[in-house]
Amino acid sequence: MFPRLVYESFRRQTRRKLLAGVAITLGVAVATAMIAVATDIGDKINRELRTYGANLLVTPQEDTLDVEIGGVNLKPPSDGTFLNEADLPKIRGTFWHHNIVGFSPMLPVTVKVGSGSEARDVTLLGTYFNKPLTFGKDDFTTGVRITHPWWKVSGSWPDDNSKEVLIGERFAAKLNGKPGATLEVNGHELRVSGILSTGAAEDDQIVAPIAVAQEILGKPGAVRRIYVSALTKPEDALARRDPKTMTPEMYDRWFCTPYVQSIAFQIQEVIPHSHAEQIRQVAQNEGTVLSRIKGLMLLVTLAALFASALAVSAAMATAIFERRQEVGLMKALGAGNVAIATLFFTEASLLALIGGVLGFAAGSVLARRIGQSIFNSQISLEPVLFPLILAIAVVVTFAGSAIAIRRAVKFDPVFALRGEA
Repeated sequence: MFPRLVYESFRRQTRRKLLAGVAITLGVAVATAMIAVATDIGDKINRELRTYGANLLVTPQEDTLDVEIGGVNLKPPSDGTFLNEADLPKIRGTFWHHNIVGFSPMLPVTVKVGSGSEARDVTLLGTYFNKPLTFGKDDFTTGVRITHPWWKVSGSWPDDNSKEVLIGERFAAKLNGKPGATLEVNGHELRVSGILSTGAAEDDQIVAPIAVAQEILGKPGAVRRIYVSALTKPEDALARRDPKTMTPEMYDRWFCTPYVQSIAFQIQEVIPHSHAEQIRQVAQNEGTVLSRIKGLMLLVTLAALFASALAVSAAMATAIFERRQEVGLMKALGAGNVAIATLFFTEASLLALIGGVLGFAAGSVLARRIGQSIFNSQISLEPVLFPLILAIAVVVTFAGSAIAIRRAVKFDPVFALRGEA
């Protein structure tokens, strides 16, 4: 008898049930899309933000010393300490090597351009442009074309094994330099392959392969600093803890989480005599952007589910009001409040499950469209998300139906059978 009552309810009130089902489906679809994007957004946002530059700076450890005796600063001169270029591929040997997008060594050298009285001092910056490297069985390419994607070149990029250079646009204007021209730099003939525009100090400099800078400086393999671009997790309380004060279990969790601090720590372990630290502004902005986007998605999800609950409430209230005589008859025949509530909650559960399944399917399509249009990649939906979405659909439906069902169980059978409420 009970299944027949449920069936007849759906058959005789198809439009009411359809309205409630559509409301549940739409709310669940939005929730599915937002939850799917939010759980898969971290790496994608990080990759998008990596287009704004490196987030780690590696320098010689001696640069961090700050010794003062009797008011005299005995810090070693910064121009005398260097990292070893041969150690750079070891960055890809860290625990989080898959999170290392790229790195760029830098070696600034003060040089003279021209000869005689027309010679002028300028900074020549040695770096990698698009350098192929190998670490173990891992072949990869790195350089400023990866870590400094905002650098714009009019002309062509130099080859890392050539004597070609880029000249900054402001310096080029002073020299009237153009691609194809030749510069005399400290007795070396260097060919200009392109004009560089960065909006920063490089616009007044010469940018060359690092081997050229090392040759001019007379220090083969010397590197002054390294910019590293890595995919990281936003800071939390654990990230800011000093690893020296952690328990072994806490240290393992910190070490095995891609915080910018833990990746910096691992880089210091593989690069001898180095100090790695986050570029604070970039790293903090990543966490802020990610938190705000997730907060916005949560707000949209809650708003969609609240609107769905309101629509379900309105539909169920109207449907139950139309069935007040049926409720009165059931009570007159001896049905208790629990039996009547069970009937309506069973109908709500069926609506929730049907709307949840359809909403999950629609939300999956929406999530993939969002991923393709915004991140140009697929959003992956975890299997555990399906039962979670069904649970959300049931909770929303019950929340929307509770007031109407509570009113139904309080119907007086005498007034209900007479058509009064």
